[in-house]
Amino acid sequence: QVQLVESGGGLVQAGGSLRLSCAASGRTFSRYHMGWFRQAPGKEREFVAAIARIRGTTSYADSVKGRFTISRDNAKNTVYLEMNSLKVEDTGVYYCAATEKGLYGSSRPADFGSWGQGTQVTVSS
Repeated sequence: QVQLVESGGGLVQAGGSLRLSCAASGRTFSRYHMGWFRQAPGKEREFVAAIARIRGTTSYADSVKGRFTISRDNAKNTVYLEMNSLKVEDTGVYYCAATEKGLYGSSRPADFGSWGQGTQVTVSS
């Protein structure tokens, strides 16, 4: 398995920006499709964005399209989530995850076998 450590969370006003990072170690990073998920208090974990290991094909939840950008740097074993125009409803714990399943990755949490510890993002009004 690959070990994942997120960073970059914090408190930001609505309309602001944050950049999350997820550093991977333990196995060859380029083997993995990577994903970002989030969980708000009292809610289930939900898909935010994913990036495939091949050609970096990306996918996004409808709620973040046009505002968030996922990217990866295989040389640095890191995946990023650039978050712009943040809204109060973006508040939650953001998790980085990795999977080897499929050709282009997945948006289902159950398909991801490795998870980071999470980083808190709080957007104030």
